[in-house]
Order: sequence, then C-alpha cells, then structure tokens
Amino acid sequence: MKNSGIAAVLSFFYSGLGQIYNGQIAKGIAFIVAYAISVLLMFVIIGFITTPILWIWGMVDAYKQAEKINNTPPAE
Repeated sequence: MKNSGIAAVLSFFYSGLGQIYNGQIAKGIAFIVAYAISVLLMFVIIGFITTPILWIWGMVDAYKQAEKINNTPPAE
C-alpha cells in the first residue's frame, strides 16, 4: 500500500520524489531531470511556463499512481 498523500507531498517538495516513492524509479528520475532542465530554462524565460507545469503534473501523477497501486488487486 502506498499513501497517495505522501506521494503528492514528496512531489510538492521536488518533482519526481513521489514517483520514486511509488516504486517508479525510471519515471521519477525522468521527472527530476526534466524539472532540472526546466529550472535552467528560466534563464531564457520559457522555464517560467514549463517549471510550474512539470511541478503540478508531478504531484498529480504521483497521487494518481499511488491510488492506482492501492486499487490494483494483489497478484496471487
């Protein structure tokens, strides 16, 4: 069982941490790399658009994936 609130809060603090908490390591690393690139893009203005989008997307995705994990019946 994964706590969807914890997953969302972890992604609130840094995008990708909630995915890693959910066991989606590659997806979490991809979010971390994309977020870091987006922060660097703030120097050319476009990052001010992409960074909040990635941040919110990371929180929503972590929450929904934790809910999906919890609602999936265990394999026998």
